Amino acid sequence: MRVAIIDYDSGNLHSAEKAFALAGRDRGAEVIVTADPDVVHAADRIVLPGDGAFPACRAAFDAVPGMTEALEQAVLGRGVPFLGICVGMQMLADVGFEYRETPGLGWIGGRIQRISPADPGLKIPHMGWNALQIHRPHPLLDGIAEGDHAYFVHSWQFLTASDDNLVATVDYGGPVTAIVARDNIAGVQFHPEKSQAIGLRLIGNFLDWQP
Repeated sequence: MRVAIIDYDSGNLHSAEKAFALAGRDRGAEVIVTADPDVVHAADRIVLPGDGAFPACRAAFDAVPGMTEALEQAVLGRGVPFLGICVGMQMLADVGFEYRETPGLGWIGGRIQRISPADPGLKIPHMGWNALQIHRPHPLLDGIAEGDHAYFVHSWQFLTASDDNLVATVDYGGPVTAIVARDNIAGVQFHPEKSQAIGLRLIGNFLDWQP
């Protein structure tokens, strides 16, 4: 199994590579951090990380020649399992509104809006550990229970157009989207590579996932 982590200068690549290699060690997984669209196109699993502002991440991704086409052919054309992390998850949406209106990939209907906690005492960004509230079963959550904690660092969230695509949320002065999924496509707002045992379990589930 070859796992491609897309390098477009917008993600915590070292930590992600280390976590995926650890989770994949007993699964025969070869983890490759790459900006080569041919490698992404041929991969068995594809991961899109992302840190920073939505417009900057989208621009950096679009600047990699051939990457958009390779990703679409692999994920939408061949059904390769895909995982977006943090802003990589947000880029699955139709549109984001951070700083300016920016189109997403449009793979899961919805928009990216700033988190607005009902409690004005809650600080933005939403940073630290928070308990998952599971809305529906999903293979990524095998062995992960309601109330298990994951690590978040973000100020914007994915508001899905359909509840069918909402897998889990957390409470931060109201519901904040944690996991979205559709078909062979999934995204997590938290950082599994920083979420210790729960994060490694989710990564392992992704590597085992057969949509």
